[in-house]
Amino acid sequence: MGKFFKESISKMFSLKEEIPRSTDLVIVGGGLVGSAVAFFVAHKQTNREREIMVIERDPMYTTASSSLSAGGIRHQFSVTENVQMSMFTTKFLRNIKFFLGLIDQPPPDVQFNHQGYLFLATPEKAEKLEELVKMQKYLGAEVEMFSAEMLKQRFPWLNIDGIEAGSLGLNGEGWFDPHSLLAALKQRNIGLGVRYIDAESRDTDGDMFETNCHQVVNCAGPWAGQIGELAGMGTETGALSIPLPVVPRKRFIYAYHCHNGPGISTPLTVDITGTYFRREGLGGMYICGASPESEEEEPSIENLDVDYEFFNEKIWPRLAHRIPAFENIKLKSAWAGYYDYNVWDQNLIIGPHPVITNFLLANGMSGHGLQQSICVGNAISEMILNADTYTVDLSRFNFDRIIRREKILEDFIV
Repeated sequence: MGKFFKESISKMFSLKEEIPRSTDLVIVGGGLVGSAVAFFVAHKQTNREREIMVIERDPMYTTASSSLSAGGIRHQFSVTENVQMSMFTTKFLRNIKFFLGLIDQPPPDVQFNHQGYLFLATPEKAEKLEELVKMQKYLGAEVEMFSAEMLKQRFPWLNIDGIEAGSLGLNGEGWFDPHSLLAALKQRNIGLGVRYIDAESRDTDGDMFETNCHQVVNCAGPWAGQIGELAGMGTETGALSIPLPVVPRKRFIYAYHCHNGPGISTPLTVDITGTYFRREGLGGMYICGASPESEEEEPSIENLDVDYEFFNEKIWPRLAHRIPAFENIKLKSAWAGYYDYNVWDQNLIIGPHPVITNFLLANGMSGHGLQQSICVGNAISEMILNADTYTVDLSRFNFDRIIRREKILEDFIV
């Protein structure tokens, strides 16, 4: 890593404001993951012995993945660490006043709606779903199985055609306002001495500035692969011949109105087709979305334009089938955002690179970054501060698995 810092760090940052000549820790990307890393390092250290610099090219977060997400948080995953990470975030949100509260100011309000997630299952997948619920409950998640008939009783608006069962999160799941959480983290970080720099990681063009530092954390979200390449990943031989397998993928969220739709207690519901919807505030507003069914259907990432035909041809018919009241809806607005998509196995890559040992990765959460960001930030801080034990053991998610060609596959992909 010394070679990278001495020969290439001057190529990394395009100057938009004066950048310090030296610092201890550089975090590339000031979204939720990067800000969480900065917070936990700054919060845990004593006497501010480490100077922390966060590089963020979009300081208003107008195109940040977290700000453009649906805001969901769930404990229903098939990989144990994914369950634990989201549970860690839930605990943080419940104690947000302690972590992010400021003297003489009201505590941050991230508008946490605790309505839960409802996953529906066909007869072929119901048994597997029940096994996973047992695992989730063993880890402490409050999730219960419901038969189709029980679901119909609890949610009369639901068409149970083709449904054998469903799993419902009863506590700690739901959705919140990610932008409010990000704003609260950034404000608290600045109070802890973290410096946010309006700059961009770049290989050529623009004014360049050299910064000497001890460690770099890649929290660049969808663009993490580019930062990995700047560090030398995928450009040399041996372990450095393997690039960071993270690319941007575009997803759409549609907002619509239905005057007689499901009520205020409605969970974020995931259909057997993968289409999801949830309530958005009051007044009969909802949002929905779905992932493409194949690589061929992946939308272009050249811009954040919305594909309305995807809603009309794919999403709306599925919604209307599962919730008959949604046959009569009015589309109000829509937007697009980017996932940091791990093309290898759609799961987190975390920890130091095996060759560039002071270049740390926190990438590839593939749409789960919002709910995993707080735990990932804490985990990276434990690595940086050389903790004796780790709150959640994420060692399976290190980059070595990419080198070994091993995959960790998650069944609950939305």
